[in-house]
Amino acid sequence: MKTVQDYIRTIPDFPHEGIMFRDVTTLFADPRGFRIAIDQLLHPYAGLPIDKVVGLEARGFILGGAIAHQLGKGFIPIRKKGKLPGKTIEQAYTLEYGEAVMEVHDDAIMAGERILLVDDLLATGGTAEAGIKLIERMGGVVAGCAFIIDLPDLGGRARLTKMNMDVHTLCSFDGD
Repeated sequence: MKTVQDYIRTIPDFPHEGIMFRDVTTLFADPRGFRIAIDQLLHPYAGLPIDKVVGLEARGFILGGAIAHQLGKGFIPIRKKGKLPGKTIEQAYTLEYGEAVMEVHDDAIMAGERILLVDDLLATGGTAEAGIKLIERMGGVVAGCAFIIDLPDLGGRARLTKMNMDVHTLCSFDGD
């Protein structure tokens, strides 16, 4: 039986030489692989009190929307600065090669709501940390963080664990 990792394509030297890009579009394109990933991502949270699902731009939107649908909950996108039309709050964060800003609508999360944060990849954890900070600034409680891929050598899991976050991943690739 195939695992989620079996559906993920590796593209060497993208976007830069020396990078092994883990491409989840091949997972998304396969109906069985996609269903396995969604089922496994939401499994630890099924039956828990979750009010909404947050997806981080952009592949987190695909996963988060499917998980929100399965859980019968609302979906909230956290986007790059300038992409949301309403009033937003923002959170800056550092990337490997600079800084970026994420935003969420200022009325998307109510105080006390329990939120599941979802994305495809956990690398350094900077984007996820920015999402967590936005959720918490709005009074939300992060019920968990779910990712398809963990790149443990880049320290993201350790970073989120240090923030007392529950981190769930489906597979990992060492050496990235």
